[in-house]
Amino acid sequence: MLMKLEKRMSNEEIKARLIFLVGMAISIAFIGSIFTLLYGLLFVVQPEKMAESDAKAWDLLTPMVLFISGALSSLLASNGLKDRPKDPPQVP
Repeated sequence: MLMKLEKRMSNEEIKARLIFLVGMAISIAFIGSIFTLLYGLLFVVQPEKMAESDAKAWDLLTPMVLFISGALSSLLASNGLKDRPKDPPQVP
């Protein structure tokens, strides 16, 4: 019985898949954080004075969302800079 060998991925393909997975994970975390913040603002009834634990949670979520958005934007921005072709394409 002969087994068909699969074509091995190149380093560029492996890197592209890795960047895609990391980008998707960060995007899902960012979207989940934003929807959690919006849900807390819109649908949870708060007393006139915010509870201490709620204030601590908001203080924790704000820098976390800023970090996630910065990580996502830097991942996407740096991806295009590293993979430039070494030789410019030849015009016929």
